[in-house]
Amino acid sequence: MGLYLKYRPKTLSEIEGNKEIVITLRGMFKKNEIPHSMLFHGPTGCGKTTLARIVANELGCAENNLIEIDTAQFRGIDTIRDLRKNIQYTPLGGGIRVYIIDEVHKMTGDAQNAFLKILEDTPNHIYFILCTTDPQSLLPTIKGRCSQFQVQLLSDEDMKCLLTKIAEFENDSIEDEIIEQITQDSQGHPRNALQILEQVLSTPKKRRLTIAQQAAIEQSESIALCRALMKKQGWSEVKKILQGLKGQDAEGIRRVVIGYASSVLLNTDNAVAGLILEAFQEPTYNMGFPGIVLACYTVIKN
Repeated sequence: MGLYLKYRPKTLSEIEGNKEIVITLRGMFKKNEIPHSMLFHGPTGCGKTTLARIVANELGCAENNLIEIDTAQFRGIDTIRDLRKNIQYTPLGGGIRVYIIDEVHKMTGDAQNAFLKILEDTPNHIYFILCTTDPQSLLPTIKGRCSQFQVQLLSDEDMKCLLTKIAEFENDSIEDEIIEQITQDSQGHPRNALQILEQVLSTPKKRRLTIAQQAAIEQSESIALCRALMKKQGWSEVKKILQGLKGQDAEGIRRVVIGYASSVLLNTDNAVAGLILEAFQEPTYNMGFPGIVLACYTVIKN
């Protein structure tokens, strides 16, 4: 089991960073005032789904009554119709049922309108936790029905604390220089950081800094890919960069690309950066590196 899964937080007290959200949620639980509809929004990899699962656990939801729906795959009106039918039934043995709806912004317009009606008349035994990287694509009326939480990537300070803590849990230690390097490489993403840390801890100490620095090189290559796409350098040039990236973690490449494109778009009106965000929005867990190639080809040909 990888470090990210092994040390994935299971309680509010285990969460690193996002202190304001943790404090707010604790207050809600203490007063027994948990809203039946919540919306966690923030960048990819910031921990939205992890938070949602923790909330479900704190609510006392049994594992068989926790239902996760990825609207990237199930986004249409039929999914919402099935949902409307299912929520009417009380869980066997009583208790509650929690629906975590990931990538909720990818629901079609018709599906969002139908889902709004469910939110307006949610049974007492049902809780909805919505997760999205793009809250602007949701109907304002859906957002208005939810208690909203903006989940942040980890600050450098929180990331360093996380890395030090997990190294100690693994009965190991890493030098400050290496912690600094991993912090810069991961750009606030815990999953990326722990993947690098796992490589570092499995390496003899004299080579650990080299491994961490290699991650920085891979990140710079991913940024070079994004720049080539924005300059519309042509498929032959992009293909050369892709050849150099082959064998690297596809999801790590995607995150660096969308992070760089996002920063460009926030500072300039760059239409190509917008195309890149659209093409790279889907996680690559299923397709792997071919998903990166397809996204690049889509941008170049548009």
